[in-house]
Amino acid sequence: LISRQKAKDVNDAQVKRNEIINAAAAFHNNDTSDSDNYNKMHFSIPDTQEQYADGSGGSPTYTVYNIYINGNYHCCLRYKQLHALHEQLRRRCTDAALPPFPPKRLLPLSNSQLETRRAALEHYLQIIGQDARIARLSYLQQFLQRAQLETALAECTVSREDEQQQLQVEVYSGSAAGSEGGGVQLLVNCHVQQNASALLQCVCRMLQLPVELMQYFCLYLMRKVGSGDGPSSSPDDPPAVLLLRRLMDFESPFITRLHAQPCQLLLRTCYWNARWDAKLLSNSVALNLLYHQTLADVAREWVICTPEMRRQLCSLQMQARPLQYLELVRQLPSYGCLQFGAAQVDYPEVDTTALVTIGNRELSLRTARGTKIYETKFRVTRMRCWRVSAMHNTYESRDQPTQLQLSFEYLMSKQTLRWITITSQQAMLMSVSLQAMVDELLHIDSSISGGSDDEHEASTSRGASESTISTPSSVSSSSCTSTSGISTTTATATTTPPVKFLAQRCKQQHKLTTARTFAAVFFRNDENAASVRNEAFEGIGDDDL
Repeated sequence: LISRQKAKDVNDAQVKRNEIINAAAAFHNNDTSDSDNYNKMHFSIPDTQEQYADGSGGSPTYTVYNIYINGNYHCCLRYKQLHALHEQLRRRCTDAALPPFPPKRLLPLSNSQLETRRAALEHYLQIIGQDARIARLSYLQQFLQRAQLETALAECTVSREDEQQQLQVEVYSGSAAGSEGGGVQLLVNCHVQQNASALLQCVCRMLQLPVELMQYFCLYLMRKVGSGDGPSSSPDDPPAVLLLRRLMDFESPFITRLHAQPCQLLLRTCYWNARWDAKLLSNSVALNLLYHQTLADVAREWVICTPEMRRQLCSLQMQARPLQYLELVRQLPSYGCLQFGAAQVDYPEVDTTALVTIGNRELSLRTARGTKIYETKFRVTRMRCWRVSAMHNTYESRDQPTQLQLSFEYLMSKQTLRWITITSQQAMLMSVSLQAMVDELLHIDSSISGGSDDEHEASTSRGASESTISTPSSVSSSSCTSTSGISTTTATATTTPPVKFLAQRCKQQHKLTTARTFAAVFFRNDENAASVRNEAFEGIGDDDL
């Protein structure tokens, strides 16, 4: 009976993979963006504004909805603009089931009706933002980018003169200026209308990077902060880098950067599987970018190594041997990972401060207990789902929500699931990173027939770090050699928004005249709470215990 159930699970998983592949193929030529700079979008509409045509503060002429994407303020739009977007999507996405759009009203809306419409519009955007076929439409991305520009012009964030002329932005490659990585600071000419892919093309052109290798890089917003505050820190330590977000094609990097000052643009590799390094090693420019990025990661201790390993790396760096340097550093378990700032977690205890790292199919927490540092690894294939919540402090903190939380449901042992919560301003970037890692895993599974990615991991052994490794319950932190199947979701999962924001009236004063504002509060911790379903989730079988 158990063998029959396992066979059924494997068959269901294969059917699910085929559905994903067929759906992607059906939309390949359907007005999709040519760029690989894509991740699913998390929408929220925490509040509304009343706009006045004459500016005198009389009777409001219309209501606009403040739209946040991936936790950051993006634009404000009227109902009729969102309705026009829906009509265009309905014409262009004939094979996709769009969610119902809030109906029109002939008479002015009461406060309760306006709140109902706001919640319905938010629900609508959350659903389409999580449908990969819709979110990849170039029309949707261009609509959102134009809405961001029009909002910035209306709010005087940029001027009409800026819209017409070339501007300059600073882009760092490899590392921030002044660090050991020796990265290059570029002044890139751009236009306000350019999206992330267009700016990335300009950067790669300046670096003389071949066009075919551009797909392996992306742009991040980063903020340089002071080096460690601990007693062992020194002025010679490289500046710490706080990653704010990965830039997408639905936004203008120039405008997004203005909302997050002080910040800079950072060029980094965009993949999670270290095997893609082989695509870059044969080109001198790409090799140099990867090498300096790795130097910076080692200098900032994003890549943890033993004193002996560090001496070997320093020797190779002094000898200017980048290939040998990369070959050696690839053996370390934290190579290729993104490190986030200190966060509050509820594992193993409530109110625990931890450093969060994502990469190598894992999310790891490094916590200090006395004089020792412990690292707990959560494998992404053991996360059944995750969700993000935000507390918006409207207008006073428009550019950054007051508080963000990432929670994921983890398979601790057979038939034992537990929610782990991380409170961090980088929670949305963590969610986007997890989604990108899962998408990459699914792509590998669908493109390699009968192959096992674990075989590659076995051939590339990871060196031991100084940290003591602990593992949640009986789940091993090493790669699993046997998989019992992949959990699939029901049809309702595709119509459930992955980020649930509950509206609550909030009284606040700000410089703009508004009649009502709302705050998004923490999600409900119940079975109906919305979450991102992990299609790479693996159940634990008898062989894993």
